[in-house]
Amino acid sequence: MGISSNIIVEIDNRQDKIEITQNIEKIILDCINRALDLEGFNSKLLISIILVDNDTIRDINLQYRDIDRVTDVLSFPMLDIEAGHRDLDPDDFVSDIDPESGAIILGDIILALEKAKEQAEEYGHSFQRELGFLVVHGVLHLLGYDHMEERDRELMRSREEIILEAVNLHRS
Repeated sequence: MGISSNIIVEIDNRQDKIEITQNIEKIILDCINRALDLEGFNSKLLISIILVDNDTIRDINLQYRDIDRVTDVLSFPMLDIEAGHRDLDPDDFVSDIDPESGAIILGDIILALEKAKEQAEEYGHSFQRELGFLVVHGVLHLLGYDHMEERDRELMRSREEIILEAVNLHRS
């Protein structure tokens, strides 16, 4: 688990294909903290990161999205907030507060590390860059961003690149 100022990140490793190093945890925490900072969130927030293998994410994708294939990241937001909405008032989310920490629960991000490694090789950049991209992508989904429409996709991609540059995860 990582804690930085108001951000609580719970990392749950449920896979054994990729060794979880301090560097991997640092990338996850840095990307989450920078994304929330650059998006202007100051509330006490909780995000769960669940690390899985390809088989597990395929099962989850089928169960929740009725899509029978491996994907790289799935986000399960707890809150219905609009992209670009900045700060959250805990009084508006009483039923979404973790009783242990008092933090507003943003949601869960499920990352397939095995798929991230495959995509890093396919796209010709580092595993760290791919991992960072997937974490940021997942966080932005929790914050209401989407990419179904072209305008929304462009906005989300722009935000992703700004955040990744801020944590020094540049394109190769």
